[in-house]
Amino acid sequence: MKQNAVGWFDIYVNDMERAETFYKVVLQREFETISDPTDTTVIMKGFLTDMESYGAGGALVKREGVKPVTGGTIVYFGVENCAVEESRVKDAGGKVINSKMSIGEYGFVSVCLDTEGNLFGLSSMQ
Repeated sequence: MKQNAVGWFDIYVNDMERAETFYKVVLQREFETISDPTDTTVIMKGFLTDMESYGAGGALVKREGVKPVTGGTIVYFGVENCAVEESRVKDAGGKVINSKMSIGEYGFVSVCLDTEGNLFGLSSMQ
């Protein structure tokens, strides 16, 4: 089967309700409660995902012994115009680290910090 490099992502959180609210406000996306069949103590909120569409699905995850980390892998969320979502970050409790900037023929990106201490990016073609 041919596929892109990323098939799924987990964003670790300390406070699920706070993290879910943050991403709902910034990305204007809804979540669904999902489970991990290997660990019934884990709490997961999945980004609503259409597996027939381009891009990877993922979830916010609260798991005992696993904490958010600043400076690790960055997930970039595909958006129409990263300046729009970036404008919601501060009011939702996060911080803009690098405002919208050109990455040449690949469009534009913003780098932000969520309420849990995770870096994340916004990526758009406009």
